[in-house]
Amino acid sequence: SNPLHHEVHQDMQQPLCHYFIASSHNTYLSGDQLLSQSRAEMYARVLQAGCRCVEVDCWDGPDGEPVVHHGYTLTSKILFRDVAETINKYAFIKNEFPVILSIENHCSIQQQKKIAQYLKEIFGDKLDLSSVSTGDPRQLPSPQDLKGKILVKV
Repeated sequence: SNPLHHEVHQDMQQPLCHYFIASSHNTYLSGDQLLSQSRAEMYARVLQAGCRCVEVDCWDGPDGEPVVHHGYTLTSKILFRDVAETINKYAFIKNEFPVILSIENHCSIQQQKKIAQYLKEIFGDKLDLSSVSTGDPRQLPSPQDLKGKILVKV
């Protein structure tokens, strides 16, 4: 295969909404969406494969610790904290372009606060906390502007 095909060569200065984004659905699942295991390593796998948007389904867990799993099914549960740490470790190994966390939030306010705390603690300066007015998509930052950043979509 041609090594040039593994490099980004498009203009990455346009607003984010001008691009198709490689996305993963039920990223945490190692198999089917009813019975399979949830694994934090699945995030490492898809991020290294070039995925830039990962799904994190958050639910209230025991001891005030939010968990990630496919709700109302028999899939196993993993700690949100472990998912965030895995994403932090693997997000920018293959490329520097932004990673979007697509968070499906089913948590109580108390556990949502815990999620926010983990996002800030684990991602630190990588977490993009700038607010974007959604009125005009031309005002969105570009992938180039967001290199090395983690974006949160809820």
